[in-house]
Amino acid sequence: MSEQNSAPEDGYRTIKAPCEGLFKAKGSKHFGYVFPLSNESEVQLHLAFLRKEHHAARHHAFAYRLGLNGEIWRTQDDGEPNNSAGPPILGALRSQELTNCLGVVVRYFGGTKLGVGGLIEAYREAILAAIQTGTIIEKFVTHSIKVEFPYAQMGAVMSIVKQFHLQPLDTDFQLTCHMRLEIRASLMATTIQIFSELIDVEATVESPT
Repeated sequence: MSEQNSAPEDGYRTIKAPCEGLFKAKGSKHFGYVFPLSNESEVQLHLAFLRKEHHAARHHAFAYRLGLNGEIWRTQDDGEPNNSAGPPILGALRSQELTNCLGVVVRYFGGTKLGVGGLIEAYREAILAAIQTGTIIEKFVTHSIKVEFPYAQMGAVMSIVKQFHLQPLDTDFQLTCHMRLEIRASLMATTIQIFSELIDVEATVESPT
């Protein structure tokens, strides 16, 4: 299960904050929700919340994408005909090139059957309606690096930090200084090389974030 999108090599599009929308069809109401997602364990938390909020609804179909290219994904029809609910939700997320997010559609049946084609449209449009009310942002895969250097080279080190827009995570400035910095994955090799060209400055990768 792997996909590709048009984002930069270390960048991806996702939703900034939870958003919701509504799509109506033949009396049925489809409430669409999109949530930012960091890992798969958060999915059940969001579903539990919506099932409590919409306890009278019969269907809570969902799909999610995780990873830089949406390579981790899952769909769930939740009682609807096969591939008529979860896959259309996933398709809506893909069409907007969104990853690290969860789409859920809560359906209230209005008394008239929509047919498989109608269901596919309703579940897709409910998610697209939610996305339209939200804010899409670009985020980047980052790593943290540890930099150790003598205090005398503080100026040179901070110049690099400013040049590459590095984010200090913690600092310890004494005779020997230590900094942990957050850095975009695509800039890591270049930045470490520049640090290594300074005398007595050591930069090492700690872990992905």
